[in-house]
Amino acid sequence: MRQLQFFITGTDTGIGKTVLSALLCAALEAHYWKPIQTGADEDSDSRTVAALAGLPATRILAEVYKFAPPVSPHLAARWVGERIDLGRVSIPGELSGRPLIVEGAGGVLVPINEQEFMLDLMRLLRLPVILAARSTLGTINHTLLSLAALRSGEVQIAGVVLIGEPNADNREAIERYGRVRVLGEIPRLAQLNRTALLEVFAVRFDREFFIDAGQAQRA
Repeated sequence: MRQLQFFITGTDTGIGKTVLSALLCAALEAHYWKPIQTGADEDSDSRTVAALAGLPATRILAEVYKFAPPVSPHLAARWVGERIDLGRVSIPGELSGRPLIVEGAGGVLVPINEQEFMLDLMRLLRLPVILAARSTLGTINHTLLSLAALRSGEVQIAGVVLIGEPNADNREAIERYGRVRVLGEIPRLAQLNRTALLEVFAVRFDREFFIDAGQAQRA
């Protein structure tokens, strides 16, 4: 049985997926996994999540692919003479029934090799997807396009999380036209740490959704 396991994607790179992943890891006491990491020389999302969420090393899964160039996965692999093979990517069996947050690289249609996209990784892992989107101008178009791509791939959409200054009009439009639930909002934070993230989850997230999701995934 899967318990509180989600795949985090975004409408763009740099949208806030890693902060959202850290927030959910802290709030749900989840393991964290980024199967494909690029830009490893500049930063490691695994290290960032561990620091922000206060996770011990035992709750951070190693990347399957890790590349130094800060570019799309298909290019990063090509530049070092490799090819990403999704056949190597699977959720470890020991995590069955345990909370898990899986973070993608870039957006839904980021290429990972000559034929496959990040969407194909989501389909492979078969986890409910949470879409991170900015709250500001332009988000409606980007979010609706990402939702359409997810639906075309027949993946389960858990909901959207808006990141940035709260915008009630954009939130309402995304829920209405995207036919989706906004699960929470992450505003700009003066301090970014586990305490601040847990406070945001308590105040600005639909905690009942995650309680219900955990019960449903255990059923």
